[in-house]
Amino acid sequence: MPKPFGSLLVSIALSGASAASAVELEVTHWWTSGGEAAAVSKLAQAWRATGNTWLDGAIAGSGSTARPIIVSRILGGDPMAATQLNHGRQAEELIEAGLFLDLSDVAEADGWKQFVNPPSLLEACTFEGKTYCVPVNIHSAQWIWLSHAAYEKAGINVPANWNEFVSSADKLRSTGTLPLAMGQQGWQQNIAFGAIALAVAGLDAWKEVNIHKNARVARGPEYQAVFEAAADARELARGSNIQDWNQATNLVISGDAGAQIMGDWAQGEFAVAEQTEGKDYSCLPGLGLNAVLDTGGDAFYFPVIDDPEITAAQKEFASLLISPDVQVAFNLAKGSLPVRGDIDMTLANGCMQKGLSILADGGVLPSSDISFSQDTTVQIEDLMARFWSSDMSAEMAQAAYAELIEKAD
Repeated sequence: MPKPFGSLLVSIALSGASAASAVELEVTHWWTSGGEAAAVSKLAQAWRATGNTWLDGAIAGSGSTARPIIVSRILGGDPMAATQLNHGRQAEELIEAGLFLDLSDVAEADGWKQFVNPPSLLEACTFEGKTYCVPVNIHSAQWIWLSHAAYEKAGINVPANWNEFVSSADKLRSTGTLPLAMGQQGWQQNIAFGAIALAVAGLDAWKEVNIHKNARVARGPEYQAVFEAAADARELARGSNIQDWNQATNLVISGDAGAQIMGDWAQGEFAVAEQTEGKDYSCLPGLGLNAVLDTGGDAFYFPVIDDPEITAAQKEFASLLISPDVQVAFNLAKGSLPVRGDIDMTLANGCMQKGLSILADGGVLPSSDISFSQDTTVQIEDLMARFWSSDMSAEMAQAAYAELIEKAD
């Protein structure tokens, strides 16, 4: 069992106090919702405890808003010292251009290969045999979050799976409750589509499309059923006139919406609202139909800066991010799973325990950030934004989607 987080901070602070001088690192990220801010504060606290300085570079909005800003700064010669990105293929071109720091010596010294679980997380940080990022969590997108207050108002039981949720929609509407909260952004709509695809098409068809990029399956009957289900979900979300994902989560928290399809980071919002899993809300991985989750998540990359002192601090920060106590403190606040398979997560809530159990059973899949290039991901998100905001037919959307899968890289 790792020692308490506070003890770690004390020991780090004592060692940091003896350093010749504190180093300031600007850290950019897009963790700005209530739950996310609570989580990132754990990282800032740990870094400051080393005697160094955290300069917060929060960028309001989602990753799709923040990434172009981050990339622009790096390419423009104004790099931050550390930046959040998703582990996967988002940073390939910057790595190829020699703009990110090689962390292979840190990974080898700390033995990352011995404890990062699943190993695909570290592989996603590896390019041509070298390690360029440190994964800090595992996020999965295939969750539906259900409001107990909304179902109590409707006088019916909280659904146990996606099919029961769809059947409950009319009862929710009859009480003035929005069945499905959905932010009007392509990445959120793509998350909902992906979760529905895994639940409706099943694991084999999902793998063919998302891993093997099989356009024939994308055009086939399994995905026809997916797009029909997505069209139904679009109707359930009519009237969800909000933008940000955490606004949608707050509709579930308040009982104004019955449910939201969103990644496990939604847990942080329920925690800030002091709601309890099983009492105030329910969480269903795989929409209650398939006990599998993808293994996306966040990682930190470190732009190359021509300053030996900054470089040394960047590597120190990378090591700190994946240390046992920081992993526990950060992920408990974030609602995500740790990347270490050797730490004590007994304080995790019921939703996290469900995720940990699926992870232990090997029911994990690669995320789209690993399977698809950023260019392909953006094209799919754009399609989903058009589909969810219009009356585009399921047939037309499926045909356009299959074309993107056929061209995917």
